[in-house]
Formats: sequence, C-alpha cells, structure tokens
Amino acid sequence: MAGKAKTHSGAAKRFKKTASGFKRKSAYKSHILTKMTTKRKRQLRGTSAVHPSDVPSIKRMLREV
Repeated sequence: MAGKAKTHSGAAKRFKKTASGFKRKSAYKSHILTKMTTKRKRQLRGTSAVHPSDVPSIKRMLREV
C-alpha cells in the first residue's frame, strides 16, 4: 500500500499559491549584495508571477491536482 506523496520541501519554501497561479521571489537577492548597485537591488524587490509554462512542474512538486 502506497503512503502519502511528499511535497517537495524546496519548492514549498520558494513558491506560494495565489488565486491566479503561483508567486515567486526574484533571484540574486540573497547574499554578496555589496557589489550590486542600489538600483539593481531595488528592482529585485517584491514578487512576480510564475511563468505559465512552469506552472505544471510546480504543481507537481507541491502535489496540487
């Protein structure tokens, strides 16, 4: 008998479900930020929507049906 399917824990930390799809944070915003310009860091703030072509794989990792 098969057990429960496990959620991909890395994906669970990176993507959040919204009414219209999934949201994600920008890359390149975690460390070694001293060499990056203030403008670049400011533009990387906030979240954006996941591209529609990536949604099926994220759904699979998060076990959404």
